[in-house]
Amino acid sequence: MSTLSDGPRQGSPFNRTAQHDAKRAAILSQAAQLFNSKGSRATTLRDIAESLGLTKTSLYYYVKTKEELIFQCYLATLDHHLQSMADIERRFSSPLERARQFFLLQFENWLAAQENRGPHYAALLEIASLQGTRREEVEARYISMFKHLRGYLSDGITAGEIRPCETIAATRAILGSLDWIFFWLHSLPRDTVGHVALAAWDLLAHGLHSGDDTYRPASLTVSVTPESYTRGFDRDEQNRLKQQAFYKTGTWFFNKKGFNGTSLDEIAEQLSVSKGAFYYHIRNKEDLLFNCYTYSLDITEDIHDQAVQMQGSGLHKIDQVCRQIFHAQNSERGPLIRYSTITALPMARRKQVLARTEAANQCFGDFIREGIKDGSVRTIEPFIAQQLIAGAINASMDIKLWRRVDDLDTVAIDYFDLFFNGLIPRPDEALPPRNKAES
Repeated sequence: MSTLSDGPRQGSPFNRTAQHDAKRAAILSQAAQLFNSKGSRATTLRDIAESLGLTKTSLYYYVKTKEELIFQCYLATLDHHLQSMADIERRFSSPLERARQFFLLQFENWLAAQENRGPHYAALLEIASLQGTRREEVEARYISMFKHLRGYLSDGITAGEIRPCETIAATRAILGSLDWIFFWLHSLPRDTVGHVALAAWDLLAHGLHSGDDTYRPASLTVSVTPESYTRGFDRDEQNRLKQQAFYKTGTWFFNKKGFNGTSLDEIAEQLSVSKGAFYYHIRNKEDLLFNCYTYSLDITEDIHDQAVQMQGSGLHKIDQVCRQIFHAQNSERGPLIRYSTITALPMARRKQVLARTEAANQCFGDFIREGIKDGSVRTIEPFIAQQLIAGAINASMDIKLWRRVDDLDTVAIDYFDLFFNGLIPRPDEALPPRNKAES
């Protein structure tokens, strides 16, 4: 028999803890939605408060700063992913099915938020902007998620469900493709999202390659236009090379620390130039970021243009472009900019960058159509495939954080193998399940 001393039940509308948790969840969901669409830089606490019908003062009861709110959004998102993985592991014993369920769930989470059937989860784009223990805590959760997914792949290889592959590279490629859905899924009708998710998984499961045999990459034939160095006292050429140095160094800092965490002073210090000399070339941080995107797109467009003129199948061209961009990202030519900072640009500039990016991605779609026509690529949906590849390319910019890179092309082949050959063993390489004691 219940008594007054028992207090209100957890589900009671009079339970203050439950009320507080519900309001906090609503704030995090709304903040995540605005951060995903506008970016953290353009979103203010006032924006979030007004969208919830709150005063800014009321919002301060739950969160004191925007940085704290970003941190809490990332924690909530990663905690959700980890809980989902725990649920999947309880329900499914097959490693391949676990990977499949996790992949498809990300599309369902996005759709549920759009249809107001669930909260919005933050795109994990600006982890680098977090400082100190906050960054460490978020990164620890992300690494845990990474290890769970990698475990599905490793266990699947042991069980014979998944073809042998370099699991670190494959895991990073999958997560990169999933991160990218925030950039393109909104352009499709909502009632197609379920179909799109299944088609995307089919690509990862079976790859692009149309044959039963394993696709073997050829030697690289596309080359990035080599950098030219100044002759004598050509001032224009000297200025161009100085600007390139600014863009490459700026890109490195933006990729590592995010837009908010990057200081122009530390870039100047890294380049060993005076502040006066630096600001002669770079007006402000926003201009530098935009120019970093421009520099990166110039390189990728050059690679695509060369591939268009190349002889060979559509699949061969996709292979060449993917690997060459990977080289540019991880060599002295790069780094290339990660799109985690795109929301720091004002809308007009963001649209310019995204228009050029989409045009570059469309080249993948053209190569896929060419491959379907010449028989080198399975009959798949080019738009979906090009977006998955674009996401993986963006994520490959931090591959050195996850694994040792001794030979760039070996790592590039490992990284993109998933897209050419898929996860499921091909007839020519099907292996019997291995005893775990052998692995």
